[in-house]
Amino acid sequence: MKIFAGVAIVLSAALPLSAQLVMPQGGGTMFWDTSVLKPPTGAKVAIIEFEDLECPLCAADAPIVRGAVKKYQIPLVHRDFLIQGHRWSRLAAIDARYLEDNVSPRMAEQFRQDVFANQRLISSPDDLQNFAQRWFKAHGQAMPFVMDANGHCAAEVQADCNLGRRLGVQHTPTIIVVTDKEWIEVTQPTELYAAIDRAEADVRTAVPAKARKASPKATP
Repeated sequence: MKIFAGVAIVLSAALPLSAQLVMPQGGGTMFWDTSVLKPPTGAKVAIIEFEDLECPLCAADAPIVRGAVKKYQIPLVHRDFLIQGHRWSRLAAIDARYLEDNVSPRMAEQFRQDVFANQRLISSPDDLQNFAQRWFKAHGQAMPFVMDANGHCAAEVQADCNLGRRLGVQHTPTIIVVTDKEWIEVTQPTELYAAIDRAEADVRTAVPAKARKASPKATP
């Protein structure tokens, strides 16, 4: 089952009448400030995922999400959304953000995937520290004696959490396929490919507003 952030589940009956779809039908999140549900500049379709590195379901869904990114060659916008009561996920998120800021986004993504793959072996902050030390050494990286001494990475993680709350995220993982015109919350990972297919088809068939305005009127 999904891990919830200590708030009530909001069912689809209360969903706003905006360009939202839920796949499969019958459930979804009541998102609030949907202005953030856009693909990165230059991309037509993307996946936005709010996840917690200590969340077992996030770990289970991670290969499916990354497989879709590889198959469709679309961006994955990672967002941290920390679950109350998790003991080490904030530290893991800060470690990943340090790699993203100081080494490369690719290295940070590899760290996140390896944390998910070894999640059952990590049960405490000390376990996470030991895992991170081994991981940094194995990947030729010098791990700082004090991770994120200036608090910059922690602030970035918190900014993601604040963004998730502003959007109305209730649980991890929250997976959303986005275009410039619509967004599809995927509540079952088996529907992810179908959601991307639908989004890409909608992008292909969309007629730009300027083109519609420029079209000549038919003569009688």
